[in-house]
Amino acid sequence: MDGLKHFKAQAIIFDKDGTLIDFDAMWGGWVLYLAEQLSSISGLRVREALCEAMGYDEVSKKVLAQGKLASRPMGQLYQLTVEVMQELGLSSMQAERVVEQGWCIPNPVELAKPLTDTRTLFSKLQDQGIQIAIATADDHAPTQAMIEALDIEEFISTFVCADDGIPSKPEPDMVLTICKRLNVDPAKVMVIGDTASDLKMARAAGAGLAVGVLSGVSSTKHLMPHADALIESVDELHAYVEALAEHESHLKQNGLNTDFAF
Repeated sequence: MDGLKHFKAQAIIFDKDGTLIDFDAMWGGWVLYLAEQLSSISGLRVREALCEAMGYDEVSKKVLAQGKLASRPMGQLYQLTVEVMQELGLSSMQAERVVEQGWCIPNPVELAKPLTDTRTLFSKLQDQGIQIAIATADDHAPTQAMIEALDIEEFISTFVCADDGIPSKPEPDMVLTICKRLNVDPAKVMVIGDTASDLKMARAAGAGLAVGVLSGVSSTKHLMPHADALIESVDELHAYVEALAEHESHLKQNGLNTDFAF
């Protein structure tokens, strides 16, 4: 939290999986279910190969930080699955057919487990005049469904997804697109994410603060080289926004300009 307290953001851009919601709960079970579906259709043993290709450790039940599942968009994961089926002995045409029949996406309503009281946090941020956005490597439809499931639609100013036709992380385009929509200078924006790709995106866009969060797939070792600050979870932002409110109250009591840098 100490790394945040002197930065008054005009907007905060959140990653979704691993930052706002539990990554392993959302995606780990999905890989296993998908493998089950593909095995049923093809008659092949898919589970081990698919987990290895995706970057999911069945023993620890964790998504691996450097694995493809941690940061690749759904379109690339689909193609990866086709390649796995080919490696298991199917022809290109057979692999495409099996994956098309077995493909599914995670259920964002059943599987989304928020890592904080998101409505309360976003309400507090909004009260401080901080705009809220989401930049995710997931697709638009499941992201919209998650937003509705968590009942936070009223607080989200905008969001960008992997299938929006915008270059994805670690390219700066998602952040720059959001900043343009919100009419905010990137230097006044805080970006929060659980992967190096999130933080590289923030740095490339010139974001004012790149914050790594340890609630997702990455360790301190993976995030530290790219982060201006590290937090355990977005739950720590409750203290951040309360400090902002206290600071503003102090300025008002002393007749000072509340627009003064925090």
